[in-house]
Amino acid sequence: MTTQINNTPGRTGRKRPSFKPGGPRKSSRRMAMVDTADLVTESFIDPHRLPLVLTPNSPDVDLAEWAGVNRDRLERLLLTHGAILLRGFGITSIVQFERVCALACGELFGKYGDLPPEEQGEKIYKSTPYPEDKPILFHNESCHMARWPSRQFFYCVKASKEGGETPLVDCRQLYRALPEALARDFSTKGLLYVRNFKEGLDVSWRDFFKTEDRDRVEKLCRRDGIQFQWLPGDGLRIRQYGPGVITHPKTGEKSFFNQIQLHHIGYLDEEMRELMPKLYAEEEYPRHVYFGDGSPIPDDAIEIVNQLYWDHAVALPWQEGDIIMLDNMLVAHARKPYVGPRKICVAMGDMVESDQVEWQHA
Repeated sequence: MTTQINNTPGRTGRKRPSFKPGGPRKSSRRMAMVDTADLVTESFIDPHRLPLVLTPNSPDVDLAEWAGVNRDRLERLLLTHGAILLRGFGITSIVQFERVCALACGELFGKYGDLPPEEQGEKIYKSTPYPEDKPILFHNESCHMARWPSRQFFYCVKASKEGGETPLVDCRQLYRALPEALARDFSTKGLLYVRNFKEGLDVSWRDFFKTEDRDRVEKLCRRDGIQFQWLPGDGLRIRQYGPGVITHPKTGEKSFFNQIQLHHIGYLDEEMRELMPKLYAEEEYPRHVYFGDGSPIPDDAIEIVNQLYWDHAVALPWQEGDIIMLDNMLVAHARKPYVGPRKICVAMGDMVESDQVEWQHA
């Protein structure tokens, strides 16, 4: 669970960010400037009121300093809206982006195995390396693991010529939109994720666990309640329970919180969906997901979930320099196909242990 941190600089007890930006310190006069509440404007672009858009009222606003001083305000806005778009603040480098993230949340996470690291940052990642012509479907980051970030940030270094938006969905709305029986199944049964790490498929178990040592992998799996099985050919199969629905630890609201679309074979394109059973037995699929009792998620449920995600999605075109800040437990994200060069960097922080959040599995 995230820790409440005093956001007034210099006050006793404030936890310093792990990232230490270089360059000269700003003057006390500049720090006093960013402490005022009227230096940014709140607005909405989309009628769904997601995301909330913050823009500067002056070119002198230093976003990192403003975020550090106004961290409590950002927290309140995120718990209300789920996502904030920071636009027009003149962010032109990954170093600046990391400084904003480090001051906007308690602590950034630097040991994430599912994304490649960004060389220009200390705890910054490149976006998922996935074919440009295919979408990445909706998910809450790391929710299938024993810990996940409560805060996630995206930074647009280079906007693609066409497409490439990062659609967002308010998972509270999605939970309320689920048919009652399906919502009950996801709430009470939870989910069981099965993953097979094999050479040439997805990331390797070495990259995922950040180690070459099998004993270390086994130790990490036991710590996190992951069932594991070593396979011929240097393969590894893991099985882990995760939530389908959570109760947000700060708002008390129900949220549809999962990675069903990233794991279920039913969300593959038609060609891959037909090919997968020909290549692998079901237990050998690179990724798959079931209800927490091991029963299959019905095809009609897969279709309903997909339709509801897109019905509730908001997708704004990126502008270079944009930063999107998410409450990962309230908002799911995706990626649309795109044409032309595109670079989005990712940061995450304020990690939450799964046993600190209310959810069930069969």
